Amino acid sequence: MTRIVIIGGGPGGYEAALVGAQLGAEVTVVDCDGLGGASVLTDCVPSKTLIATAEVMTTFDSSYEELGIIVADDTPHIEQAARVVGVDLGKVNRRVKRLALAQSHDITASVTRAGARVMRGRGRLDGQQAMDGSRKVVVRAADGTEETLTADAVLIATGGHPREIPDAKPDGERILNWTQVYDLDELPEELIVVGSGVTGAEFAGAYQALGSRVTLVSSRDRVLPGEDPDAAAVLEDVFRRRGMNVMARSRAESAKRVGDRVEVTLSDGRVISGSHCLMAVGAIPNTAGMGLEEAGVRLKDSGHIWTDKVSRTSAPGVYAAGDVTGIFALASVAAMQGRIAMYHFLGDAVAPLNLKTVSSNVFTDPEIATVGYSQADVDGGKIDARVVKLPLLRNPRAKMQGIRDGFVKIFCRPGTGIVVGGVVVSPRASELIHPISIAVDNNLTVEQIANAFTVYPSLSGSIAEVARQLHTRKTSGEG
Repeated sequence: MTRIVIIGGGPGGYEAALVGAQLGAEVTVVDCDGLGGASVLTDCVPSKTLIATAEVMTTFDSSYEELGIIVADDTPHIEQAARVVGVDLGKVNRRVKRLALAQSHDITASVTRAGARVMRGRGRLDGQQAMDGSRKVVVRAADGTEETLTADAVLIATGGHPREIPDAKPDGERILNWTQVYDLDELPEELIVVGSGVTGAEFAGAYQALGSRVTLVSSRDRVLPGEDPDAAAVLEDVFRRRGMNVMARSRAESAKRVGDRVEVTLSDGRVISGSHCLMAVGAIPNTAGMGLEEAGVRLKDSGHIWTDKVSRTSAPGVYAAGDVTGIFALASVAAMQGRIAMYHFLGDAVAPLNLKTVSSNVFTDPEIATVGYSQADVDGGKIDARVVKLPLLRNPRAKMQGIRDGFVKIFCRPGTGIVVGGVVVSPRASELIHPISIAVDNNLTVEQIANAFTVYPSLSGSIAEVARQLHTRKTSGEG
């Protein structure tokens, strides 16, 4: 029987384990924290659970008056501007942790039920490939004991951990990274979020909705510098309109405790103060101390593992998947990389990873979902495409629900009309992007999208409307 050892139990690891076991291999998953990895225990599942509470708060605060909802309370008339709903952060975080652990246990049950073995411990590669092509993996348990496993193939799926600024070390109480926020029992009164990428934007929006006064420190010209510029502009406008202090072109140099406050010093000498500070300045791959380079695994300058499109590393018999590869920090991509690795090694039919069919989502309010080629690709001449953008303000369902911010944008090839990308900015954009993802993945045309029935009224009707406009604009460049 083919022996496979998987180091790391996140989406890349546990999905690979399920495929390997299904295809008849003897699979061992080595994990030290619990299956699901950071995605389930400290990242995607917890943060999106927190955001779900924030989303309810935002919807209520922004829409209840317009929708005609009356809230009866005892707030004196002179104080009616005060919030009529609040949040128990301790209760929210207890729910967050409970759901994360439940999901991890469900994943463990699925993997063991499939026939894979789960070992608690830290794994590392030991030396070179043996004459018979096998690899040795040393597993060190929490009590210090070690066990050596022999594998015909090894998958490295160890993820990453929060990057730290030398002069802004998290203490878990006032200066926090994104894995520590779920230990808070009380809502931060004034939260400084350092970093305006996806993680920073999501937490800044969530805590603002929960009731914190938020300052978002961005070293770039705008929030979400890696996202569609039109989408980022909408979100930044929403943030500012809701009272967030967005500090663009401001780089944090240090953060320190001053009593029960935190002072953040910027590179230009300015100092900002808050009750708490969340550092969201990227992640570092978990590749140190694993014997990778000694085993012939090539690392990038960033510490990420180099892989090809079927998840192979530079070392025979060693594959890698997930955040440790530095390709896309998405659970869906990690899972696909892990599955592809197993399909390839075990001789099953496999399609190489195609990043231009990956859909992703930023879980802010509104959400930002994207797939395929981007506005930057079009503007930079990487692809010739026609573009139409339609604001949601024109959509009847959006008007009914009090949705003011957002749009649908689709990119298609001139001449053929084949859909090559899209952006949706709206509530539940993560759901609305799916029809565009199907179109990109299957080379559908705007005509096919336009001719498919949509429910009236619905937000998805805007997708069909954009497709109809692209269908009629055969010679135009951008809408």
